[in-house]
Amino acid sequence: MNRSNRIDDDACYRALCSHDARFDGQFFTAVTSTGIYCRPVCRVRTPRRENCRFFAHAAQAEHAGFRPCLRCRPELAPMDRHWSTEDASAILLQQATLWLDDPQHWLGADGNMGERLAARLGVSDRHLRRVFEDRLGVSPLQYLLTRKLLTAKQLLADTDLPITQIAGASGFASVRRFNAAFLDHYRLNPTQLRRQTTSRDTDEGTAVRLGYRPPYDVTATLAFFRQRLIEGVAFVDDRQRLGLTLRMTIGERSLRGWLLAEFDEARCQLVLRVSDDLREVLPQLIHRVRAALDLDADPGAINAVLHGAFPAGDGLRVPGALDGFELAVRAVLGQQITVAAARTLAQRLVNRFGEPIDTPLAALTQLFPAPEVLARADGDALGELGIVKQRQAAIVALARGVAEQGLVLNGSADVPATLTALKAMPGIGDWTAQYIAMRALRWPDAFPAGDVALHKAMGLQDAKNPAREAEAASRAWKPWRSYAVVRAWSAGRVTQPTGARA
Repeated sequence: MNRSNRIDDDACYRALCSHDARFDGQFFTAVTSTGIYCRPVCRVRTPRRENCRFFAHAAQAEHAGFRPCLRCRPELAPMDRHWSTEDASAILLQQATLWLDDPQHWLGADGNMGERLAARLGVSDRHLRRVFEDRLGVSPLQYLLTRKLLTAKQLLADTDLPITQIAGASGFASVRRFNAAFLDHYRLNPTQLRRQTTSRDTDEGTAVRLGYRPPYDVTATLAFFRQRLIEGVAFVDDRQRLGLTLRMTIGERSLRGWLLAEFDEARCQLVLRVSDDLREVLPQLIHRVRAALDLDADPGAINAVLHGAFPAGDGLRVPGALDGFELAVRAVLGQQITVAAARTLAQRLVNRFGEPIDTPLAALTQLFPAPEVLARADGDALGELGIVKQRQAAIVALARGVAEQGLVLNGSADVPATLTALKAMPGIGDWTAQYIAMRALRWPDAFPAGDVALHKAMGLQDAKNPAREAEAASRAWKPWRSYAVVRAWSAGRVTQPTGARA
């Protein structure tokens, strides 16, 4: 059954009439009289009800023969993220779409992508296709093609990258295949979607827009990053802009650059500026930024579970990281000490092992140390920074895991396997592994049960076994316990009973 038949068409039409940004990305409206599909926030004249068809995914609308709107631009919508702890098919679909949505998997792919994905998930290619057809009404490859085409559409509209480069960055093996797919789906040549570009100052970088669903507590998110920023590597200024340096390894290549993120709250969008050095990997970078700033979160689903316990936290997100390795190292440094003390240690680590970088932004001058560098770090050198031996061993083990053993620390990682691998390393326990899962692996149900601040917020600091009590009480927050942790840290308390005690 096509999933578009399972959504409430009348409710979708009411949301369309209100242009409510809370529903952005949760469904798309296809208009039979124009052959175009739009986001719920589109400001064109509202179509007649009898001319509307509603789809839960852009891939469904395109499979039905509709083209994306050039005004509201469906590629800007936050992606649909449904999490389940009960339905096996829903879990499989969620894992599959997470993998397919990540542009790092589009490049240099040999063989059938569907077979590769099925093998990774431990199911047959036939079963995976059956789940996609039942849940979405499209095949995995049709879903993937829509993601690639919408990514290319954004690059065509927002950048002056050459067509050849856009085709490669969007995962197409050749310009010929790219042009053919574009013409077949959108009945347009790629060049027809190019906007008029004006000359720009190269120091300003390339700007793209990314959508999110409200409410979003921008002030709280930026305050979280400001409290933890390393000078030279990141800044948050008075204009509420977040600036970062980063190193991206794509295949055998290592790229360095900077980005600047500024929230446009009136439009529920993030304006992202990227240095020219990173333009060729813009799809991968956009994917990382969406994860790091939690732009794809669905506040409605999350708040339905957590609002009672955290009534003031509806707009809070789980801050992530552009570099999972950096986040993991900083998690180790933060074991059993204050945020300020952990920040001091991280600053010393960058000053000693970081790499200088030239940027047009005076506050951005350093890159966080590469895994290869810290994998060779001498214990004495780390000890001189005030890092104790146990954490020295953990940092070196993490670095070697990433640099030499292929340890993945991002949202496409296998969470249970990665947690097991992390806890097998010296100096890494459950708290550190869960914190990494929450912020680097983007697992919405991570729960550092041993966190002291969490015990205090839950009123369990005097319990005989506060970690066990916290774990039991947190069951009422599944599958959004990562969000519950952030809200408990922010509020300093849980305002209502949270569930049964063990």
